[in-house]
Amino acid sequence: DLDLAPLSQGRSLGLTSHSAPVFLTCTHGRHDTCCAERGRPVAKALADGYPDHAWEVSHIGGDRFAGNVLVLPDGLYYGRVEPSNAAAVAADHLEGRLSVDLLRGRSGYPFAVQAAECFLRTELAETGVAALRLRFRERHGSDWDVTFDVSGRVWHVRLRVGMRDAEQLTCTAQRLDAAPTYELLDITHG
Repeated sequence: DLDLAPLSQGRSLGLTSHSAPVFLTCTHGRHDTCCAERGRPVAKALADGYPDHAWEVSHIGGDRFAGNVLVLPDGLYYGRVEPSNAAAVAADHLEGRLSVDLLRGRSGYPFAVQAAECFLRTELAETGVAALRLRFRERHGSDWDVTFDVSGRVWHVRLRVGMRDAEQLTCTAQRLDAAPTYELLDITHG
């Protein structure tokens, strides 16, 4: 247990900084049981393989994608992670590679920009954690134009945001909700 009392007095806890990636797995069962049921086994798999890098947290969003893992400091979200592939996700990430097939997006970006990054990474088979740099984004109604720099080359992604029919999005949803969809319109470079 960590004594947080010094913080209320404006003092440091005396902790050392940790610059290596940390894998935060949502295990918050009160918000939605999916996160506890699917997240706990993922958290255990990560803790077994990478005890210095694994933490359990409550609610990071996207319950319908459980098991959810947020990687800091990169701000990358992985979804539908299973205990069987959790260690590989961590190993790849620690070596600077993404698991593109499980990538949900990057915190700090609007959802459409996150989708654009995923589309571009899939198109280019680009797994480098730091390989893409957002240069520009612009919304035109339901369409988005997003520009990235990838290893010195400029790529443009155009996509359209729509909505799925309302459905039960999480394990314990009490009502039907519609989730956004992202349709890739075009990827060009130059």
